[in-house]
Amino acid sequence: MGKVYLVGAGPGDVDLITVKGLKCIQEADVILYDRLINKELLTYAKPGADLIYCGKLPNYHAMIQDTINHFLVKYAKQGKVVTRLKGGDPFVFGRGAEEAEVLANHKIPYEVVPGITSGIAAPAYAGIPVTHRELGSSFAIVTGHMRAGKDDAIHWESLAKGIDTLAIYMGVGNLPYICEQLTKHGRSANTPVALVHWGTTEAQHTITGTLSTIVEIAKASDIQNPSMIIVGEVVKLRDKIQWFEQKMMSETLMKEATF
Repeated sequence: MGKVYLVGAGPGDVDLITVKGLKCIQEADVILYDRLINKELLTYAKPGADLIYCGKLPNYHAMIQDTINHFLVKYAKQGKVVTRLKGGDPFVFGRGAEEAEVLANHKIPYEVVPGITSGIAAPAYAGIPVTHRELGSSFAIVTGHMRAGKDDAIHWESLAKGIDTLAIYMGVGNLPYICEQLTKHGRSANTPVALVHWGTTEAQHTITGTLSTIVEIAKASDIQNPSMIIVGEVVKLRDKIQWFEQKMMSETLMKEATF
């Protein structure tokens, strides 16, 4: 019997993977990887390792979940070390728990290797802390993508009134609905909002507004997934501490000056 590692690859910056996560890549006989991982991580795989793409796009799955589960079981039963490489953290909207259940049902040894999730890392790289002593003592990680045919099970009133900072995943397509629900259930229309596109990567782009303006700003910017939506007073701190984008701008200016 082999073993499966359910590994969080982090939010995009290749250096943000954990030491243990990197070891799992280096030791794997088979790597099943998702769309949003940094492909540079695959260069650390050992020669001869099988690299299997399992990526999903909105409304399109390159490989359905049942097939992924089948491969995890199949290769582990062949005695191989299998690394299931997921963007962010495997247990934060990554279906890692579903895969762990399948492995447990088949009595296959496995380990979960947590990763840095985009709900914390993307805003941090945009100069937005999810908590702050004066501006936010609580935060919630929320899905912005509801399953087709399912009722909205999100407790919008609790989120609107009870949580200081919201980190909303996969929500760009539902941004008008999200803003409507939060204001409808008591959140001020003037609450600051940020969208961080491709957070922690060189392609990072951030826009800001409020619950009443961000929909139009996002439309004008044509911002798409993958993007994190951050709602809360902590967004105001971006004006002072947007360190990463300033760093990228400085490096670009230095390169231009060199040439």
